[in-house]
Amino acid sequence: MTAAAGVYGSLFAANAGRAQTAEAPVRLGGPIFLDSADPAALAHEHRRLGYSAAYCPQIATLKDTDLLRAIQKAYAAQNVCIAEVGAWKNMLDPDAEKRRQNLQYVVDRCALAEAVGARCCVDIAGSYNPDSWYGPNPKNVSREFFDATVANCRHVIDSVKPTRTRFTIEMMGWNLPDSPDSYLELIRAVDRKAFGVHLDVCNGINSPRRFYENSAYIKECFQKLGPWIVSCHAKDLQWIVELNVHFLEVIPGRGQIDYATYLQCLSRLGRDTPLMLEHLRTSEEYDEGREYILKVGKAAGVTFG
Repeated sequence: MTAAAGVYGSLFAANAGRAQTAEAPVRLGGPIFLDSADPAALAHEHRRLGYSAAYCPQIATLKDTDLLRAIQKAYAAQNVCIAEVGAWKNMLDPDAEKRRQNLQYVVDRCALAEAVGARCCVDIAGSYNPDSWYGPNPKNVSREFFDATVANCRHVIDSVKPTRTRFTIEMMGWNLPDSPDSYLELIRAVDRKAFGVHLDVCNGINSPRRFYENSAYIKECFQKLGPWIVSCHAKDLQWIVELNVHFLEVIPGRGQIDYATYLQCLSRLGRDTPLMLEHLRTSEEYDEGREYILKVGKAAGVTFG
């Protein structure tokens, strides 16, 4: 998998060597549990909870441009950025018609991200598993998978032609990209300025060594991918002791992820990059995760937007 030529090739070389020394506030965000269709009320609820970043509100739709403008205005008034529009569909579904429908859905979600001014539209590359849209399959680490993912990412970006948002995919432990290096290969191959990185550190921890040495792994992710990171996810991992390896997602603070390092690396990107809590069940669990991250960040000298 060779580096792409042309304007993006030179951009890649410049970004890859860029130092990460400046510090900036981290924009912490997460889901809210307010049942409202009022953009102003939704934006205010984020600030009430101490969030300066948000998931795109579910009320947003491409068909209602007035509503999109109202969302942008209300969130900007509260200094809350829209971090991401999720596009959680399998772009590599083995069923051709489902694959076509899923890819069109992802295109539409990327268009929504562009329209609402979100930092990114995020998906995973997908899976050849016929039963689980993110599940394991031997072909998920193949050249065929890589090439199809390059084509899908280009298709989404070329269909939308975004200027305000980035199209991103997350690393997975059993699907490409599964490491900072494989993500760099994908960045080179996609060769589009609108392609970025959505970093989920926990998704890439797929071995005891990465779990034990997650501080070094986090630093590697930011060292190699930092210039392209536009948003991140916040969760934690706990090792459940069995006769084989079993990592469990838990509330931040209940696992072993080095959040001091995570937050310091995020701050040193030099731009106000969102960190979004996810995969928890209740408002109380999100409160616990949020307070832990704020506490660790304060102790590590990290500020929040």
